[in-house]
Amino acid sequence: MISRFYTLTTYPAGLPDLSTFALESAELPELEEGEVRIQNRWLSVDPYMRGRMTGIRTYIAPFELGKPMEGGAIGEVIASRHPDIKEGQRVSHMGGWRDIAQLPGESVTPLPEGDAPEQAYLGVLGMPGMTAWTGLNLIAECKPSDNVLVSAASGAVGSLAVQLAKAKGCHVVGIAGAAHKLAWLESIGVEPVTYQDRTAQELSDAIKLASPNGIDVYFENVGGICLEAALAQLNEGARIAVCGMIEGYNAEAPAPGPRNLSQLVVRKARMQGFIVADHWASYRYFLNEVTPQVADGRIVYQETIKEGLESTPEAFLALFSGANTGKMLVKL
Repeated sequence: MISRFYTLTTYPAGLPDLSTFALESAELPELEEGEVRIQNRWLSVDPYMRGRMTGIRTYIAPFELGKPMEGGAIGEVIASRHPDIKEGQRVSHMGGWRDIAQLPGESVTPLPEGDAPEQAYLGVLGMPGMTAWTGLNLIAECKPSDNVLVSAASGAVGSLAVQLAKAKGCHVVGIAGAAHKLAWLESIGVEPVTYQDRTAQELSDAIKLASPNGIDVYFENVGGICLEAALAQLNEGARIAVCGMIEGYNAEAPAPGPRNLSQLVVRKARMQGFIVADHWASYRYFLNEVTPQVADGRIVYQETIKEGLESTPEAFLALFSGANTGKMLVKL
């Protein structure tokens, strides 16, 4: 059986382009004991993948040039030599960026029973949703009385973070760019603030208007002027959960830090970065809390879907121009 997969052709400087990726194919070997073969149906592309395209190990190993890339995926088992995984099962795994994956059975997870669409386990009920839940609950220790600010608030992670905070009874402000993203935030009861064509001071003033009582929790996805603006509006004892800083992912030189980092001292605030994989033992608690809210419509989610394996690089690159609303997915 032939598998088609993407490889990285070079470690790009700055924003990657389509030439960074090559679509290749290879004959799969016979299944070994304990392995499974999966026909992928959905692929995930995520901003963190840009960090794996540098050739430098961070919290995760970089992609190897010329080797199949990896990423979240949902598929159906079409062959199995693992005793606990049967043909026909729907599973999640990290053999993305390809149409057919062959993996050790221990590295795949059967999807939970229920009525949720299978691709939801790459988005609202998967890694992005778990990231939002972890940042708010385990890192920022969000309470019902908190004033919450979220950057990239209409994205895969941010869109759940704002809703989880609203569900707690918090006053929530969301930073986004395009008009339709701001309108969506307003439709779910989140105070929308745009960062487009604004300085850090102008953004800070807009945040103050949207949250006159300051900010107790900031969920950071962007960095840059968003972080500088948020720091200026912190209340005493504020907590910042740093999920990512997408503004700098394609920078060719280190970006300067916020000029007002001293606000952490003045406000006796805490800023903590986190990697969701370190907290995966809590995934069942996340599912127990969030799945019923998704099922009954209390939490809504959006998806941007590209069709076909050939569209995977395009879908990934679109993340850095803000072309996605909610989770970016590739449907095979």
